Amino acid sequence: MKRTIALAAFAAIMAVSGTAKAETMVFTSWGGTTQDAQKVAWANPFADKTGTVVAQDGPTDYGKLKAMVEAGQVSWDVVDVEGDYAAQAGKDGLLEKLDFSVIDKSKLDPRFVTDYSVGSFYYSFVIGCNADAVSACPKTWADLFDTAKFPGKRTFYKWSAPGVIEAALLADGVPADKLYPLDLDRAFKKLDTIKSDIIWWSSGAQSQQLLASAEAPFGSLWNGRMTALAASGIKTETSWEQNITAADSLVIPKGAPNLETAMKFIALATSAQPQADLAKATGYAPINIDSAKLMDPATAKTLPDQQTASQVNASMKYWAENRDEIGKRWYAWQAK
Repeated sequence: MKRTIALAAFAAIMAVSGTAKAETMVFTSWGGTTQDAQKVAWANPFADKTGTVVAQDGPTDYGKLKAMVEAGQVSWDVVDVEGDYAAQAGKDGLLEKLDFSVIDKSKLDPRFVTDYSVGSFYYSFVIGCNADAVSACPKTWADLFDTAKFPGKRTFYKWSAPGVIEAALLADGVPADKLYPLDLDRAFKKLDTIKSDIIWWSSGAQSQQLLASAEAPFGSLWNGRMTALAASGIKTETSWEQNITAADSLVIPKGAPNLETAMKFIALATSAQPQADLAKATGYAPINIDSAKLMDPATAKTLPDQQTASQVNASMKYWAENRDEIGKRWYAWQAK
């Protein structure tokens, strides 16, 4: 439905223009409030600056991206993907190399820059809690895995991606600097101890609903979703203890129809002010090193880049190299 609406809107714009000569491109992301914010912070300014119509599509679908590239029928120009996927897809020949004569990578956090991708934003998995629903909130990953001390359902990210396995190992006492290579046997053994108490969330909106309704009064959530919950008036607590960082990345599928425009779009999206605007709207951290100075200190203080005391950086490189193997084990374990 979202795709239909977006393309209908695009067609309407073209009809109004009469000439059908406006340059166009398609930006694909995950939908919901994050893509809404990307449209306001990035797509609208880009359209104002260049006259380009930026059609929105989504959600991001890795199978669809691969099929389009292999068929030589790519309709997406810029796609928001997970950082580990970006690293893998670049190596697999599914992405265009980025043109850093157009995109100024000197201002970007180098942790999130590869030949094929740059960071979109970065976030942390934090321990979130509906403080009105429980007598005490978990503060550590060990707490979140302790069903005797904190009885009840807890929620975790459903998909195979950085975050949950690292949390399980940290809860089991693995030092943060010894996480990689991931001990999958140990992680799944730890996850077995709470499996019957887990409610999986598959989207950020669902994670908010689970916490707000107290169906799962605590869990591992993206920090931006906790920011949004707090802003909605729900009494929340967020523990940043050993917050686990990961990033989304911007990529251009191989054979994208508007390559030059796509490079310019990414250049704008990763520049200082648009990154600051997105961070203010979502609670996710900017990847442009000059963005923080454009934000008010109170907002900047709530972002993951200010929570580094015990921060754990998930290894995108390790995940890219082991993504398929981990995914097979992850989904087999969930299905048991």
